[in-house]
Amino acid sequence: MEFSFSASTGVAFMMMCLFAVIAVGYLLGRISIKGISLGTAGVFIVALIFGCVFYKDLSNALTVDGKTFVSQALKIVENIGLMFFVTAVGFIAGPGFVANFKKNFKSYVLLGLVIIVSGALACVGCIFIGRNFTKLNHAELTAMMVGLFSGALTSTPAFSAAKDAVAEGLDSIVSTGYGIAYLFGVVGVVLFVQLIPKIMKADVAEERKKITATDTGKKKVYNGKLVDMDEFGLMPLGLAILLGIVIGSLKFGSFSLTTTGGCLLAGLVFGHFGHIGAVNLMPKNTTLKVLRELGLVFFLMGAGISGGSRFIELFEPVYFLYGVVITLVPMIIGFVIAKFVLKLPLFNNLGSITGGMTSTPALGTLISVTGTEDVASAYAATYPIALISVVFAAQLIIIFLS
Repeated sequence: MEFSFSASTGVAFMMMCLFAVIAVGYLLGRISIKGISLGTAGVFIVALIFGCVFYKDLSNALTVDGKTFVSQALKIVENIGLMFFVTAVGFIAGPGFVANFKKNFKSYVLLGLVIIVSGALACVGCIFIGRNFTKLNHAELTAMMVGLFSGALTSTPAFSAAKDAVAEGLDSIVSTGYGIAYLFGVVGVVLFVQLIPKIMKADVAEERKKITATDTGKKKVYNGKLVDMDEFGLMPLGLAILLGIVIGSLKFGSFSLTTTGGCLLAGLVFGHFGHIGAVNLMPKNTTLKVLRELGLVFFLMGAGISGGSRFIELFEPVYFLYGVVITLVPMIIGFVIAKFVLKLPLFNNLGSITGGMTSTPALGTLISVTGTEDVASAYAATYPIALISVVFAAQLIIIFLS
């Protein structure tokens, strides 16, 4: 059966599919096994399956004047979701960010570096092991492994940098590796931040007090009547996203913060200062929570459906195994060092792990597990050094091992 859509009916059908993915994804996320659940990451799993099964037919069906608009629409959904999520996280973390960062500056920088370096070394180890079990030449294997590295750490900037750094014709192999490792890169960290408190039999309420005392004890209290630009605070949120896009577009050589880093930075600055004169820059807390969740769902949905489009075609078990190793090694090493060397409280530790792994979905899960947004401060403090490090690590691996 062939379908023919006008632009309006095609968009309507696309929206039906997207919201069906959200609904089924949340149902999957609610399933709990011994207290462990996928949570919002259930949307990603359903989106991936949907992409595997229906992406090709959907693209063929949603064609207007000979052009399909599915991939572009999904990219827009993904980017809007990412901007909503990280900007809301920045606003939430902003008031306590400076005090927390000053207190734990060395720990966050060191932990970010440890996580990325250990992940890069795991990638290098997999390259040397993989040379004995592959038909790919050295350059092709390195391209595949760096793709796995960027996917295992769910790092779009590293993915982009790797594609630019490899020799001509190898960028598709990088994309393959990224897609294979991205699934466990998302789900693995989400499960990790849920399992660790249970394994350690942590008193969640007590641990919450520790991070709250660390992160919110020096939050500013604003005196005087502030003028709200709108009822929900959407104006300052929109302004922060606009500035974040501009900041993320600035390039220093081949490096940029990207939209993710730019919006996070803008949200942190707005959240830290809170106002300009009598003008309130802080959206309502309910607004931030809703947009944080909605943004995360849109991001996971767009990334999942797109990733599923070629997942079956490109998947090989051994590469998936390499991706699992590259995800687990830095998480475990980072957690051990944060706990026993840096002596960070548990929720600071896990918040830093999500930032060091540049894992947006895991942060959303950790906030639900801990019951406090204060973990976002640890994420935001570790994220920048991890973002910069993972981009350079991907490029260095290609330069020295291709």
